[in-house]
Amino acid sequence: MDKQTKQTYQFAGLIFLITPFLIQIPYTILIMNFQYPDILREPTEKILIEFQKGGSSLILTWLFFGFAGLPLVYSYLALYQLTKEKSQIAALVAVIFGISALFFQLIGLLRWVFVVPILTNLYTDINATVGTKEAVIVSFQTIHHLFGVLIGEHLGQLFTILWMAINSVLILKEKKFPKWLGSFGLFSSIIYILAQTELLSLVIPEISEIPFAGLIGSLCWLLWMVILGYYMFKKEETNAVL
Repeated sequence: MDKQTKQTYQFAGLIFLITPFLIQIPYTILIMNFQYPDILREPTEKILIEFQKGGSSLILTWLFFGFAGLPLVYSYLALYQLTKEKSQIAALVAVIFGISALFFQLIGLLRWVFVVPILTNLYTDINATVGTKEAVIVSFQTIHHLFGVLIGEHLGQLFTILWMAINSVLILKEKKFPKWLGSFGLFSSIIYILAQTELLSLVIPEISEIPFAGLIGSLCWLLWMVILGYYMFKKEETNAVL
């Protein structure tokens, strides 16, 4: 392996290592300043009012949150180069799922930057009529479910899970990473997929939400990426592992 290729994999590993912690910065700020994600269970009127109180700093936090995960595109492509030797089609499908998931999640998060502020201003305008406020509430709920639930959470999470699951299977077939990392990735995928019950329960009351599946699944996904990044970044074993 030449020096440039080694550096490419190490840089990709560094992104895998850093991104999960980078994402936690805006997420923590949103918890503190916007009561996220619990605020989403509140009536639309309260969400809009609390969002308006946050001002420009809250909008910038959402902007940071949205773009914090984009560097993973580089790492996803680098991982594809590592896993394509024996199963090129599977590795290609995985990277397509992974990159698509990042953009689905970006779209979902950026609604808070370019759409919700407009609705908030309309709703909190002192001259807003009852009809205007009712229209804003309907618009917010529609946009929230379309860009948030459907695109950001459902497709974003589902494609992320598929990316992790396929790569975990490839890791089990390869000798470039420990076998247990592939097994942990598959386990994490199963836990994370159960979080979809929360989304489905919004439209199918008969489906019961599985508590903590989303939290545990997302934490396992982040941990899996950190471990993956560690093995890609390790200099002393780069030649042997990669």
